Amino acid sequence: MHAPRTRVQRRPVHGLLLLDKPLGLSSNQALQKAKWLLRAEKAGHTGTLDPLATGVLPLCFGAATKFSQLHLDADKTYQTDVRLGVRTSTADAEGEVLETLPVQCTIGQVVETLNRFTGPISQVPPMHSALKKDGKALYEYARQGQTVERQARDVVIHELELLASQLDGPAPFLRLRVRCSKGTYIRTLGEDIGSALGCGAHLSALRRLQTGPFDVAQCTTLERLEAMEPDARRAALEPVDHLLPGHAAVTLDDDNSGRFLSGMRRRGHWPDAAQVAVYAREPKALLGTAHVRAGELIPGRLLSPLEIQQILESVPAASASLA
Repeated sequence: MHAPRTRVQRRPVHGLLLLDKPLGLSSNQALQKAKWLLRAEKAGHTGTLDPLATGVLPLCFGAATKFSQLHLDADKTYQTDVRLGVRTSTADAEGEVLETLPVQCTIGQVVETLNRFTGPISQVPPMHSALKKDGKALYEYARQGQTVERQARDVVIHELELLASQLDGPAPFLRLRVRCSKGTYIRTLGEDIGSALGCGAHLSALRRLQTGPFDVAQCTTLERLEAMEPDARRAALEPVDHLLPGHAAVTLDDDNSGRFLSGMRRRGHWPDAAQVAVYAREPKALLGTAHVRAGELIPGRLLSPLEIQQILESVPAASASLA
C-alpha cells in the first residue's frame, strides 16, 4: 500500500522572485516548482522562456501578479549560440534536421549581415511558438504536421553584437548578444541570419540576460531556493513595488487612502503622469497603480486591504523596504 499523500498547506505570499530558469524546464514547470517551495497560493510569470533557454524569469506571487502584465512589453537582452550549416524543424537544437549546407561565408559577410538585422525588422513567427491562431497555439498545429499562414510582425533589434565566431570545423557557430523589443523571436532571428548567409542555421543555446530592469546577476536558482529554510525563501522575494520602476510615487493620508482603495478618484496638486505608484502614508504600504490627469488621481490596479495587511505582517523584505 502507498502512504497517503501529505497535502501541502498553501499560504498567502506576495512579492517578486527573480529566477535564473534552468535548462530543460518550461517556464510553467519552473513556476510550479517555485510556487511549491514557497507554499504560495497564487503565482504567475511575466512571459515565457523555451525549455531550451535559461536565464531571467521574473515570477510573481500574490498581489504581484496584478502587475505582471507591465513587464510583457519590456525590452529583453539575450546571449545565443547560432549553429551554422544546419536547419531544423523548430529552428533550435530540439528539432529534426531538415537540411545540412556548407558554410562558406567570411567574417566580413557575417558583420555585414548582422548590420542588416539591426534596427526595425519584420519577422514571421515560428510554427513552434505559443502564439495563437483561431484560439489554438501554433505549436499545436505544428505537432499535427500542419503549417498555417502567419502574419509578419514588426520588432526592433536595438543591438546585435558578435561575441565570438567559428566559420570552419565540424560545428561552425556565431555567438551573439541581442537586445531587442518585445515579441522578438530569437530562434527566428538566428534562422533568418543563417538564411541570409546562405548556409542555414538554428539556435544551439539561448540565455536571457535581462528583461526590463531585471538582470541575471540579481537572480537565484531553484537549487539555492530549495536549500534555504522556509523563512529565507520568503526573504528572497523582492517587494511588489519592484515591478513598478519608473512610476511616479504619490502618498495619500489615511482618509484618502481608504477612498482610493474603494476605487474613487482623488484630487491634488500632482503633475500629469501616465504611471503612478500610490502609497498609504502610515503605515507606508503600496496601494496600487494609477495615472494623473488634470490634477486627478485615477485608480488603476489596486491591492485589496487583506493583501496590504498580509504584506505588512508577513514579508520581512517588503516590510523593510516600506519603512
